[in-house]
Amino acid sequence: MTMDSRDKTNSDHQVTKNRHFLQALRHAVDGIKEVLTHERNMRFHFFAAVVVVIAGLFLGIGRSDWIWITIAIAMVIMAEFVNTMVEAIVDLIVGTTYAPLAKVAKDVAAGGVLVAVGTAVIIGCLIFYPYIF
Repeated sequence: MTMDSRDKTNSDHQVTKNRHFLQALRHAVDGIKEVLTHERNMRFHFFAAVVVVIAGLFLGIGRSDWIWITIAIAMVIMAEFVNTMVEAIVDLIVGTTYAPLAKVAKDVAAGGVLVAVGTAVIIGCLIFYPYIF
């Protein structure tokens, strides 16, 4: 992923600390929009989360099951956020040249997403199996 298409000059953007909560909240929402707009995998994870929530509602899963489903969804979403951050920072620092440590950083971040997704799938199977069968 290259950030070139989204590069902006600092002259018209905030470079200081947020002054109040609403300003910080606006930046957080901008970050969510950024990831949903530019990261195909995040859109897939978001879609999968919606499907899981609909399935949970349809099957009437219990309260403790909802807690685990919520944790699993949040874990995957957070892992994807971290992966996107690592990619952006590496691209910012390294640019278009190849650097072996940049590859390691990106691969490890992507591996973290894979571990989170695998864990979420296992949690989902453990929860939904009794409701389906």
